[in-house]
Amino acid sequence: MIQRIFLMVLCSLSFLYAAAQEEFPVPAGNARQLFYLQRTSNTNTIVYELNYKKGKLDESNPVHVFWIRYAEQGQRAELSWIQRVFAYGVKVKEMPDSSYRVRLTSYAGYTMFLKKGADKNYRLYAPINGKIMLLNRIFVKITGGSMWSPDIEYFEVSGIDPVTGKPVAERKKVLKSEIKE
Repeated sequence: MIQRIFLMVLCSLSFLYAAAQEEFPVPAGNARQLFYLQRTSNTNTIVYELNYKKGKLDESNPVHVFWIRYAEQGQRAELSWIQRVFAYGVKVKEMPDSSYRVRLTSYAGYTMFLKKGADKNYRLYAPINGKIMLLNRIFVKITGGSMWSPDIEYFEVSGIDPVTGKPVAERKKVLKSEIKE
């Protein structure tokens, strides 16, 4: 009986958590979008998209990052220098196989890869549950702290299994030793 009640409470809490995340808007209509990042602090969303110049991927800067300010008027806005350099920007390194290693400037512990597929389209891959998946969202659970040093309970990565097409997700802890490169 106690186990049954515990399971009901656990399922209810999981449902409430999922419902809270579902209230966040989902950026749509951007064919260049790779993934987006959201945080518990508000619905403003950071979008990571392919950066093209004259119809070709800008090899020196292949990922462009910007805000969608849903908490204001839903307008698009560029990141400030501080946001780009210390928080939400990316560090990109071209690899010998012509793919790109991509890391958030604030957390070197999670590596993503931008790769061109057989169909000539670029996609962002990242580890989810120990396998390389197509990344489409990162959600960061912030429990306090400050702008310069937030207390992060976890971050959740969500995507699609490229083999099965099924959604996948994993919660990860931030390791202090992996915050900066």
